[in-house]
Amino acid sequence: MLADDLVRRRVAVIATFGTTAPLAAKAATTTIPIVFSTAFDPVQIGLVASLNRPGGNITGISSMAVELSGRLLQLMHELVPGATRYATLFNPTNPVIQIFIAEAQAAARSLGLQHLVLNASTESDFELAFATLVEQQVAALYVTSHPLFQNSHQQIVALAARHKVPTSMQTMKRSRRAA
Repeated sequence: MLADDLVRRRVAVIATFGTTAPLAAKAATTTIPIVFSTAFDPVQIGLVASLNRPGGNITGISSMAVELSGRLLQLMHELVPGATRYATLFNPTNPVIQIFIAEAQAAARSLGLQHLVLNASTESDFELAFATLVEQQVAALYVTSHPLFQNSHQQIVALAARHKVPTSMQTMKRSRRAA
């Protein structure tokens, strides 16, 4: 595992993104400082003891996207008024994605909407996900934050355009350095 390799190399700091990487880093070391960025509540997924006092060798930031899933669904409903069926694309290999799914489903129920869960763990799964969107007559799609989706954002945008499905996703701007 990469985290174990970094510990063996005695790096000064481990910087992580998402949920899998910070959890793996935390399991690999209690001495090397770990800095994380995640969309989940770091207390709920077991990264830190509390937001005020993370404790141990780990600290970082969270977008708290899970807690905002209801608001995201509400915004999608406002952007596509009259629609009743929405979907969210998840990567099922994410160990804490069930938390996000539960929040999104609860938000959909409270708004009187139908919420479809779509899974993609490889780029080849995107075609099937969009075919399902069309078949199920989904009005709009939210793509969760995951490295697979970040790396494949152009493919996802092209599929959304081809199938005429309004889609919202977070992308991280990548800086380009001169060689």
